[in-house]
Amino acid sequence: MKVAIGSDHAGYEMKELVKKHLKEKNVDVIDLGTNSNESVDYPEFGKKVGETVVKDKYDFGIVICGTGIGISIAANKVKGVRAALVHDTETAKLAREHNNANVLAFGGRNTKPEMALDIVDTFMDSKFEERHQKRLDLIDEMENENE
Repeated sequence: MKVAIGSDHAGYEMKELVKKHLKEKNVDVIDLGTNSNESVDYPEFGKKVGETVVKDKYDFGIVICGTGIGISIAANKVKGVRAALVHDTETAKLAREHNNANVLAFGGRNTKPEMALDIVDTFMDSKFEERHQKRLDLIDEMENENE
């Protein structure tokens, strides 16, 4: 399994924790930054992760900023990305099962470390349910209308 991960400064410490957790599970992780707590702009990292997932065919991406909101919006601007901002294991599971989300987003400041790791594991272990494909096709049509 290949996972791309990125964060801004507010998500840096959480990114490092998640990265370590994934590596312990023998997941191939590419860290797209940032590499410190020094202030940076989250759109850059949302875009990097989104592009890597779509263009380089990674299994999924993880993006983390202070709340997860801004970086998820940025990631969703990349065509082909379905970034889901999740808050618990239930939303992580449903993001994959119902929406076939390929980028997981959450907040480094508002998610407890234990919950973050549970969210990542749940997202990683959940599978898309094909019965929802029609809805994804409708979303793809909307995306293509805007080209």
